[in-house]
Amino acid sequence: MKGKNIVLIGMPGCGKSTVGVVLAKTMGYRFTDADLVIQEQEGRLLSEIIRQEGLEQFLAIENRINAALSPKKTVIATGGSAVYGQEAMQHYRDTGIIVYIDLPYEEVAHRLGDLTKRGVAIHKGQTLHDLYEERKPLYEQWAHIIVPAAGMSLADTALYIKEKIEEFLSDR
Repeated sequence: MKGKNIVLIGMPGCGKSTVGVVLAKTMGYRFTDADLVIQEQEGRLLSEIIRQEGLEQFLAIENRINAALSPKKTVIATGGSAVYGQEAMQHYRDTGIIVYIDLPYEEVAHRLGDLTKRGVAIHKGQTLHDLYEERKPLYEQWAHIIVPAAGMSLADTALYIKEKIEEFLSDR
């Protein structure tokens, strides 16, 4: 597992991208934001893809692009909906260590603004709480490591993840 990617999963707003950059610096890894790769390859914002193609098509695009990402020694921050993509998540499990940044619903709700502007993959009529409850078991299912990030600063979260990865690797 040494030198494998570190894949961050979790709800929008849990800090995957911000923590990912700090973690990559402290570990000497590269950093990739999967949402930015999707936007770059599609030539559109996530919110535009969802609006123009619909949620199901967006999830298919996300799955395809995530399943094809194959950097080495990279911290990858995924979109919150990446866990719906079976092929992508299996690829990430095979090529890296999946870390779930587990933030309580109240903190997620506090951090998020307008979901439509953020390009959050959510069904019409579905609440953020519904989405949280739907995704939480998927995050737990795919994760090698679960990080209870409630009340932790972003720097502390990155340090905690680094320690847990070192423990995980020493157990292998």
